[in-house]
Amino acid sequence: MLQNIRDNSQGIVAKIIIGLIIGVFALFGAESIVGGFMNNATVAEVNGDEITEPQLAASIQNLINSVGGNLGDLDEELVREIALGQLIEDLVLMQSANRAGMVISSDTIDRAIINTPQFQIGGVFDADLALRTMGAQSFTPQSYRATLADQMLIRQLSSAYSATTFVTQAELEQLAALTTQTRDLRYLSVTLGTRTLGEAIPADDIESYYMNNQSQFMQEEELAIDYVVLEKNVIFNEVELDAARIQAQYELERDSTTSSAERRAAHILFETGGNLSEAEAITRAAEIKIRIDAGEDFAELALEFSNDIASARDGGDIGFTDGSAFPDSIEAALTALEVGQVSEPVVSEFGVHLVKLTEYDIAEFPPFEEVAERIERDLKSTEVDALYFGRLETLANLAFETGDLQDISAELGLEIRQSDFFTRNGGNDRFTSDNRVVEAAFSADVLLDGNNSDIIEFGTTDAMVLRVRDHNDAVLIPLEEVRGEIAALLRGQLERDRARALGEEILAALQAGESIDELVAANELEWITAEVVTRNQPGVNAEVLQAAFNIAPSEDGSNVYHGTVLNNGTFVVIELNAVNPGNLDNLNEEERNSLANAIVQRSGRGAFDSYLRNLRNSADISQ
Repeated sequence: MLQNIRDNSQGIVAKIIIGLIIGVFALFGAESIVGGFMNNATVAEVNGDEITEPQLAASIQNLINSVGGNLGDLDEELVREIALGQLIEDLVLMQSANRAGMVISSDTIDRAIINTPQFQIGGVFDADLALRTMGAQSFTPQSYRATLADQMLIRQLSSAYSATTFVTQAELEQLAALTTQTRDLRYLSVTLGTRTLGEAIPADDIESYYMNNQSQFMQEEELAIDYVVLEKNVIFNEVELDAARIQAQYELERDSTTSSAERRAAHILFETGGNLSEAEAITRAAEIKIRIDAGEDFAELALEFSNDIASARDGGDIGFTDGSAFPDSIEAALTALEVGQVSEPVVSEFGVHLVKLTEYDIAEFPPFEEVAERIERDLKSTEVDALYFGRLETLANLAFETGDLQDISAELGLEIRQSDFFTRNGGNDRFTSDNRVVEAAFSADVLLDGNNSDIIEFGTTDAMVLRVRDHNDAVLIPLEEVRGEIAALLRGQLERDRARALGEEILAALQAGESIDELVAANELEWITAEVVTRNQPGVNAEVLQAAFNIAPSEDGSNVYHGTVLNNGTFVVIELNAVNPGNLDNLNEEERNSLANAIVQRSGRGAFDSYLRNLRNSADISQ
């Protein structure tokens, strides 16, 4: 009942979204709407629902953004296939949710938008920022709301599967036995260091390595750029406001804003229809009203008589309203009540109500001193935005029309800055480490043709134009400059080979039942004993532990020997002496709950994946 009231209401949140919709025409122009009808070629059809080329393009862009805006050498067709596959999966899930009658209320969507951090300034929702952020992602407010609703529905569907999974005691005990298992072992490490000391690396080997691995010794292609940056914060410092204008704006806002009031209400609902007519409901409500006036508790009567079960459990509470959340008849009744008073029977589209006013708060317009700073900032922001976007248009025109940055600098008063050399992997400062700057600098239009770049925007606060100042092609570094580096590489590999050979010799001897005492002593090696160790035992190398717990124990309980090479080249010989099974009793309550949650999440994810595969396999998909 309560959700129906809220879903059908016309609240302040809905008004904000209407404002967003109106704003998109002003910011992006009618062509942003009309353009949506163009180039809508169908790329796939799922159970009769189409996936269009613009939808696929947006999905590809989202995929690119998710990997940092750089897909490297990935095949374009593969990227397209992955993005289309995601769209198909989302669509079959949406179709399933719609068949199940699942919906996301408009109020929920509105609140999600308002609470989106990317749409907030200082923790407060900013409609202008929201519009620009949506526009930067090629969304209109309508399409953003639709996409958000779809995403929330899919998450709701996924959560439904996760919430229905459970873990049995047998599963919990089995996993506990494995995760809390301990092992007794000892190991010795054949480390690198001095096994090739004094042994010269042949010059022929160095030269051969250089000739066969020249790509490792290339000085990368690099360039340096000149650039100008249009910065909104610099413009902000240019704008000055006099006190009279701030005072005038305050008075305008104060005079045009009525004090806002919030009322909190509770109700007892008598639903009409079926066996209860409206007249009968009014009579019944009047009888209950007499009992309330006689001193009986409203909350207890709501729990006993109200058809709105959800609110009845909370004393009939239906939350706050600013005058627009509830049906008009209820809003009118609330305005006539004092706090604690209960209305006469009130008729609405949902039935007959007894309405109680439980709280009443009035928010008066704040004094000048409290809002002066905010008003000044808002006024400045409006002027700065106008100046910034005007200069941004000038910057775009000059970047295209001129052959250098001098005219831009003179026209807009922007300093021409210079970068250090950087490669296709980017540089170390704020701008040259940005993929968009690197791609623009190394583009054929800028690098080969010597043109200015197009504008590169950094959010809504900064914009850059660049051109190449200097460029160095990739060159092979002479052998003599890298001879020492290659010798060190070869010596390192030789050390690894010697350590591995010795480790394998020790391992073979142990597996054959031979004594290794002399071999261990001659090479100054030492066994390290580790008993009752866990998978994350402090003080024991993690790679050694992983290898030790991967060893299959012997059937007769005898020692098992295993060799492994660590990432640093050390060869480790492990002797597994015993495996001690774990037990659920070894875990405290928090650890048991964590283990159970892990099983539930894995099971829920598996169930959802199976459901998704079944939906896709049974769908009529054409591409």
